[in-house]
Amino acid sequence: MGYEWDFAVVFRNSDLLLLGLVNTLKVTGLALLFGVPLGLLLALLRLYGNRAVRLPVGFVIEFLRTTPPIAQLFWFFFAMPILIGVEIDPFRASVLTFSLQSSAFFAEVFRGGIQSIDSGQWEAAKAIGMNRNQTLGRIILPQAVKRMIPAFLERAIELMKTTTLVSTISYADLLYQANSIAQSTYRTIEVFTVAAAMYFVVILACSIAVRRLEIRLARSGETIVN
Repeated sequence: MGYEWDFAVVFRNSDLLLLGLVNTLKVTGLALLFGVPLGLLLALLRLYGNRAVRLPVGFVIEFLRTTPPIAQLFWFFFAMPILIGVEIDPFRASVLTFSLQSSAFFAEVFRGGIQSIDSGQWEAAKAIGMNRNQTLGRIILPQAVKRMIPAFLERAIELMKTTTLVSTISYADLLYQANSIAQSTYRTIEVFTVAAAMYFVVILACSIAVRRLEIRLARSGETIVN
């Protein structure tokens, strides 16, 4: 006997799925909002700080990049409240975790972008009397950021995929809502098919945008930082 598909129950709960998608985008957006500037700070400290600064910053970056994100999420949600004596809700724990983790990846993107700029531009800026901060802000970073945009967008897409882990601490993202609906309606196949399709549409749109941007930058002669 073949399986009888029934998407009616999914459409009746479409408001919950849409709310879950909004919550997913909210965590992703805030993680980017906090993670990008923190990543720039870490990159600058690793590049131009003294040895006493570079070593611990480098360790923090590598630790955040190499440890499993779910272990970080569990630490901030379950362990940190014990240390500080303040309960952290799933939303704040999620934003904190993915902001820090993303900052480590963005730090490496920034570092690669800054180092991709020809050293002659530093020398030229110095020759006309610019200090390091002026050179960074007026000459190096504007060029580096343009080259790094595709890498930033690719990381944003990966971040959105990784945020599915927040369902493990009961944050009502798209995956959590889909699982709740599936358990209450017993329509697992239909619910998760629609949830996967929602992820697919959003991520595909972002991927197409990244690809078009890469093509445009390549035509303009810009080197793309990966």
